[in-house]
Amino acid sequence: MPPVSKHSSLFLHILPETFFVLQFHPEQELPPCILKDMTFDSGRFFSITRTQNEVSLVGESRKGMPDKYKEYSTWICIKIAGPMDHNMVGAIADLATPLKAAKVPVFITSTWNTDYVLVPKDMLLEAVNALERDGWIFASTRQHRMARL
Repeated sequence: MPPVSKHSSLFLHILPETFFVLQFHPEQELPPCILKDMTFDSGRFFSITRTQNEVSLVGESRKGMPDKYKEYSTWICIKIAGPMDHNMVGAIADLATPLKAAKVPVFITSTWNTDYVLVPKDMLLEAVNALERDGWIFASTRQHRMARL
């Protein structure tokens, strides 16, 4: 199924750093470095989501991060350019469908402006190929992306 629109707000970008995804029990004390990262490491992607069942952390890997972060830094992030209209329906479903067909696992997180789709770094080529076959447009040139892959 092609993307809901060929509008440039739906172009895709592969972010350069690897990403980590961590889960904590909701009653587990979070490491002090998390608050430090949220407060002082501006410019890097970092997301905390708390529910009654868990706390999920997603972020860009960086030098000097705790070993636990490094161990789970096995993801690459594909960002939808954005900003996306909140009335837009089906963009994530349309993006996830070809990845599902290609058997590429995803971890998705959203912000006010856009969505971020994480894929296992060893499956990035499969993800890019599946999305391009489906009509999604990557903002960078193919040569630049292939160097990344």
